[in-house]
Amino acid sequence: MKVTKAEFIISAVGPDQYPDDALPEIALAGRSNVGKSSLINRMINRKNLARTSSTPGKTQHLNYYRINDAIYFVDFPGYGYAKVSKSQRQVWGAMIEKYLMEREPLKLVLLVIDLRHPPSKDDELMYDWLKHYDLPVCVVATKADKIPKSRWQKHMKIIKDALVMRPQDSFVMFSSEEGIGKDELWNQIMQHTGEAENYHESMDTEGI
Repeated sequence: MKVTKAEFIISAVGPDQYPDDALPEIALAGRSNVGKSSLINRMINRKNLARTSSTPGKTQHLNYYRINDAIYFVDFPGYGYAKVSKSQRQVWGAMIEKYLMEREPLKLVLLVIDLRHPPSKDDELMYDWLKHYDLPVCVVATKADKIPKSRWQKHMKIIKDALVMRPQDSFVMFSSEEGIGKDELWNQIMQHTGEAENYHESMDTEGI
């Protein structure tokens, strides 16, 4: 997908702050420091629209990014960071749960996991929760450039087995550093948002 426009819209804390234009939404969930912000920046060809931080737990709201005036990326607070208070984690959990259960424009959840390590208990719980509510999931394994390609399949199997991943859910190897998996992930997103047909039509037109 050719991104011609990308902008930060709002850090929302509740439904009254969510955009009301009904554009399809792609949510990003994952533990703190797994690379969600870097993934967003690579996907939209921007260096720092989504702010990366060396301080885990910094994202405390649902951060909305509008892409090409066609879809939103919705970045969740990272989970599993010990220094965040229990009460704050409960607030985040309630906010995320309400969004996932009630948000009609939500079309796909990207569950972002570090390819180098087995999924954490929080990763497993998040995937189970998403499937309990029958939400479509694409597992995105980041930092693929940190592992030799010959070991990708082994690490992918570890993640899939730990999550007990359903066959209908997709899996994408990704590297924010090198752009590995970018086109494949855009393809998954467009299939779920209905943008795939528009994309292929525009490609056909360009070729005329």
